[in-house]
Amino acid sequence: MTITAPIESDIRDRILDDPTVILDDREVMRALIAANERSMGGNIVDLRGIAMERLEARLDRLEDTHRSVIAAAYDNLAGMNQVHRAVLKMLDPTEFEIFLHNLTAEVAEILRVDFVRLVLESTQSEADPAVDRLGDVLQVVEPGAVDLYLTRGRDVPPRAVTLRQTLPASEGLFGADTDWIRSEALLKLDFGPGRLPGLLVMGSEDPHQFAPTQGTDLLGFFGGVFERSMRRWLS
Repeated sequence: MTITAPIESDIRDRILDDPTVILDDREVMRALIAANERSMGGNIVDLRGIAMERLEARLDRLEDTHRSVIAAAYDNLAGMNQVHRAVLKMLDPTEFEIFLHNLTAEVAEILRVDFVRLVLESTQSEADPAVDRLGDVLQVVEPGAVDLYLTRGRDVPPRAVTLRQTLPASEGLFGADTDWIRSEALLKLDFGPGRLPGLLVMGSEDPHQFAPTQGTDLLGFFGGVFERSMRRWLS
C-alpha cells in the first residue's frame, strides 16, 4: 500500500482559505481530474470528467469567437476613423479644381489607395480645356458607360458600391497605363434629377484590398458625401 505524503500545512491553509485559486487554474484542475481517474481504475467511466472536457472545448471556442469579435470591432472602428478623416480632408478645398486634385493626393493617402479617378458621363463631344487640366483625376465618357463598366455588360442592376478584382477589360475605360491595378472600389454617383450619373473609382495594386465579401457601409457613406459635394459644385 502506497503511503501519500501529507500536504504542506501552509499550502493546505492557502487552499482552504481561497479554494478558487485551484478552481481557476486549468492545468491544476486537469492534473487533479487525471489523478482521480487513475484512482478509480480503468473500468469506471467518469461522466463528470467527460462533461468537463466538453465544457473546456466549448469555452475554448467561445474564447476564440470573443477574440474574433473584438478584432473585428477594432478593425471597424479603425476603418470608420479613416473614412471620417478622408471626408474632412475632402471638404477642405474651396475651389473645384483643388477639390478634385485633393482626391488623388491627401484623400487617397488617408484611404490608402493607389488610384482615384472621377468618371462623368456627358453628351458633349467637344474637348473641354477644364477637363484637360484635370486629366489625372477626371475622365469624361459617353452616356451609359458607367453602368456598362459596373455590370461588365451583364443584364443586372448596377449597385451603389461595387468591390472586385480588376480584369483586363477595365483597360477600355482607363487605358493601358492602369493595368497595374488589381482591385477596385466603384462608387456610383447620383447628381440629381436631369443629370447623368458619375462614378468614383478607387484602385489598389493589392488584389485583396477590395473584395466582394467585404462590407460597403463606410464606402457608401464616403460616396454619399462626395456625391452631395459634387451636386453643389455642379450647381
